[in-house]
Amino acid sequence: MIGENLTLGVVIGAALVDSINPCVFGVLIFLIAFMNKLFHSKVKMLLGGLLYTAVVYATYLILGFGILKVTVGLGFSSTVYFIAATIAILAGLLEVKDYFWYGKGFSLQMLPGGAARLKYFTGKIESMQKRHPFTLMLFTALIGVFVVLVELPCTGAPYFAILALLAEGSYTTAVPLLMLYNFIFVLPLLVVIFAAYFGATSENLELFRQKHRGLMRLGIGLFLIALGMYMVYTLPPTWWPF
Repeated sequence: MIGENLTLGVVIGAALVDSINPCVFGVLIFLIAFMNKLFHSKVKMLLGGLLYTAVVYATYLILGFGILKVTVGLGFSSTVYFIAATIAILAGLLEVKDYFWYGKGFSLQMLPGGAARLKYFTGKIESMQKRHPFTLMLFTALIGVFVVLVELPCTGAPYFAILALLAEGSYTTAVPLLMLYNFIFVLPLLVVIFAAYFGATSENLELFRQKHRGLMRLGIGLFLIALGMYMVYTLPPTWWPF
């Protein structure tokens, strides 16, 4: 049974790899600069960052539960498993490509126009916050939901692969593993938020991201290729689409 091949190490490894995605860090650093500008208080910036992280965690978790429920309920988990393995390998190759030729050709990135829309929304929030300061936390939460949705093309491959692996096991086993995956996924967000709280500027954080984004992509790519090949290897000989 394929589900038996899913180990705690695979879940943790995929979550760690997913969490170091440059897309995630780039958006968070932009939002920290935005919150610092509006809150004028490190404590409020910290609370806003924690709220944003909590919303990202909850949104990814709800999406994961939804995909898992549909996949298991409709009984085509093996087909999804094969598709997820193929996506993992292809996404991994694209990530490795970006280590050598960053940004050249097709790359995994947020939905087209996502960055522009994010800047537009934060600009609107800034103008509204001057008239209604209490709305800032509400809009910070809404931005968390929006960011998860537009970042899925950039961050979704490891998550989709793990969901396909989980779908082959029992639902009761999948729930705590999915919660663990998403907790590990948001841990680096917490590290960046607390780093900003204790004095790291958004400019320094962005320089760090720019310097190491190639290595981040390489690590993600190699893991995705290995995970995809592992998934293909564990497919039963009796199940192949051709």
